[in-house]
Amino acid sequence: MAESNNVDTMLPPAILLMGPTASGKTAAAVALSRTFPLEIISVDSALVYRDMDIGTAKPDAATLATAPHHLIDLIAPTEVYSAAQFRADVLPLMADITARGRVPLLVGGTMLYFKALREGLSDLPQADAGLRAEIERDAAERGWPALHHDLAQVDPMTAARLQPTDSQRIQRALEVVRLTGKPMSAAWAQGREAALPYRVLPLALMPSDRQVLHKRIAQRFDAMLGMGLLEELTGLRERYELHPDLPSMRCVGYRQVWSYQEGEYGYDEMRDRGIFATRQLAKRQLTWLRSMADAVMLDCLDEHIELLLKEQVDGFLDEYRY
Repeated sequence: MAESNNVDTMLPPAILLMGPTASGKTAAAVALSRTFPLEIISVDSALVYRDMDIGTAKPDAATLATAPHHLIDLIAPTEVYSAAQFRADVLPLMADITARGRVPLLVGGTMLYFKALREGLSDLPQADAGLRAEIERDAAERGWPALHHDLAQVDPMTAARLQPTDSQRIQRALEVVRLTGKPMSAAWAQGREAALPYRVLPLALMPSDRQVLHKRIAQRFDAMLGMGLLEELTGLRERYELHPDLPSMRCVGYRQVWSYQEGEYGYDEMRDRGIFATRQLAKRQLTWLRSMADAVMLDCLDEHIELLLKEQVDGFLDEYRY
């Protein structure tokens, strides 16, 4: 390793490849892994679920055979996975990859997981079943937007980054306030763990034309429907004890198909809602990415994007010896 006055250069390297949905992250990661000594780690809160393949755009078997991905297919759709569990899983994995003389390539669009990895997690209280049930009853009577308004009174910072219908996160934020007497935003700010012991290259795939990304999103959702998304969810409901409030069934696409299967609206509206929800997800992801001052922004629509990524990675790894 080249000597440097910068202590960061004495740390092992890790690469973050981030971007909104449909920005081409998987294809780019696979291309990079074929050129450099990288191992791909998924940073995706949907890919952790087994048997949820079509609606999560999980890499197919052929891709995984040539470019294995860590941290996919970890749990059943009935189970819950958190940012804290991700950090607990990914740190030993990164250490193992580094010990074998390779470089972790963390790829995905779950920005909260990237945040947890880089900044650590606060010591938040464990879930309280009784309090959660109380909050759910309140929501059933008044609606989640009303509880979002309540949250804004006691934790405006957290409320500002949540949609009024984001029941899971609104519930958790209210739970933390009621259990600790402090807002979740304060707990995050005060509870940072040690800095990530890696020198990081954060790469962000950003679309130069939002309309092109929207077109990609629509095409991908239509492709999922064509591949059998409805049938996949039917099979999941037959195999597992599922309900619409599970985190797995709140995933974009599955949520809309579930409502369609329950007769809440027709096929065309289901398609429109699925595409719109995916566009909203991409919008939130782009907002996170723009807030990352150290990220290298690259146009995911550039026809030479793989070459541009390889140049960035090559320069970053140039000082390291394998």
